[in-house]
Amino acid sequence: MSIRFAAATRTPGPRMRPLQVRALARRQAANDNTLHQIRSAVLHAALGHFALHGLAAPRIAAELACAARVAGDADGHAWWLDICRTLDRRLAARIEKDAANGL
Repeated sequence: MSIRFAAATRTPGPRMRPLQVRALARRQAANDNTLHQIRSAVLHAALGHFALHGLAAPRIAAELACAARVAGDADGHAWWLDICRTLDRRLAARIEKDAANGL
């Protein structure tokens, strides 16, 4: 049995005017990162951490954040939590919640 393709003779909706097309083309995509995010030191550190540890990187960063908190190193805790947040937001939120509850 053969399948035949027949192109539509009309578009189902109204056509876009050239001005509308140009306006849409100039808009930034919703998933584009800002230049600040691209040049971020935390992002570079998170990518390097991911390169070393692969898919276990968020868990390891979370463990390092917890270890820093237990050791009383607030800066280290914030750093590793930021790296964890870059790689896995939900895990970082859980770590923050646990830290707030004193766990």
